[in-house]
Amino acid sequence: MQGKPKELLIIIPAYNEGKNIPAVLDQLEKPEIAEIADILVMDDASVDNTRQIVQSRGHTVVTHVFNLGYGSGLQLGYKYAAKKGYQYVIQMDADGQHDVCNVKVLYEKMRTPDSEGHLPDIVLGSRFVEGSAPFPTGKVKKIAVRLFRTLIRMGTGRRIMDPTTGLQGLSRRAFTFYATYSHFDDRYPDANMILQMLLLGFRVEEVPAVMHARTEGVSMHSGLKPVLYMFRMMFSMVAVWVRIKLYKVDVGAADEHKETEKGTA
Repeated sequence: MQGKPKELLIIIPAYNEGKNIPAVLDQLEKPEIAEIADILVMDDASVDNTRQIVQSRGHTVVTHVFNLGYGSGLQLGYKYAAKKGYQYVIQMDADGQHDVCNVKVLYEKMRTPDSEGHLPDIVLGSRFVEGSAPFPTGKVKKIAVRLFRTLIRMGTGRRIMDPTTGLQGLSRRAFTFYATYSHFDDRYPDANMILQMLLLGFRVEEVPAVMHARTEGVSMHSGLKPVLYMFRMMFSMVAVWVRIKLYKVDVGAADEHKETEKGTA
């Protein structure tokens, strides 16, 4: 990555995505994206040629010596973005499921104030709001999504249609908070993090997204993993609610990060 950094960084966690990531980079390297965003690939100790592909195309890649998991890759990416002075982050998958057309939609939404003049902290690319492209969802995934929607609504009063989306845009206020120790689930960040941020007063919005089914490789939610993931996430969300609502951990964090927000306006 050469020259002065742009205000937007695209973070792509990757593990053995050598067959998928070239097509993703092809799209991200088109002028309409390349002129607004830098790319950071977090290679989670892949044993294929993921790292070599990214390096050969001139993008920044951070390679873990050991496999640390999806969440650890994201959090390290947030730390990188904070240190380098980026104002916005978009996180997307390396397997091609997140269409690159979503990048400009998320970016524009993050920079558009609401009726009260406030910018969103987190913008979710949703598969389940009006205007979203059709996306095949398995039975266990459907149950999980409905469960997590219910828990978020019970805990915050907000209706989030796609609480499990990995396609997200983050303001500097949000990703600098995530970059701090104990503020981010470094193993399974998902609906639990959305619940946390809503409870702490961060502003979360959804926009319709275009997503595709994986064509190569194995998903991290394959086999029995979706069932185990659903139960783990449910208990994690309950723990988040207890920590914030009963023990008041990090209450007021959104207000403390207002100075960060001012710096991005």
